[in-house]
Amino acid sequence: MEKLSGKDKELIRNSWESLGKNKVPHGIIMFTRLFELDPGLFSLFRYKTNCDTTKDCLSSPEFLEHVTKVMLVIDAAVSHLDDLNSLEDFLLNLGRKHQAVGVKTQSFAAWLNMYSIVVAAMSSGWAKNGERKSD
Repeated sequence: MEKLSGKDKELIRNSWESLGKNKVPHGIIMFTRLFELDPGLFSLFRYKTNCDTTKDCLSSPEFLEHVTKVMLVIDAAVSHLDDLNSLEDFLLNLGRKHQAVGVKTQSFAAWLNMYSIVVAAMSSGWAKNGERKSD
């Protein structure tokens, strides 16, 4: 796993400090965007309420529980930035669990796409505030 600089860790922790205060609303936004990027992901969520649309998923208590778990995983990742080896083990295990329930590696492409959109939007926000991207 690639090493993070002290500045990288500080930036991650600082941004998560504000985002992490509202985990579920931010998680809902994240999954809504993810479903827009890859509608095929709906088929992976089979609960008492079928997730055929974003609205269906958001009305499902089981799906909202999943959103909470995902946000807690991100929280755990941020908490373990100083111990990337244990974080890597944790994420490898999480990958195995996702494979077991039918998640395909192509689904991770949607996550990557979403993260790049998040980074681009945040960078644009910094630029609009008159700050240089290198700050």
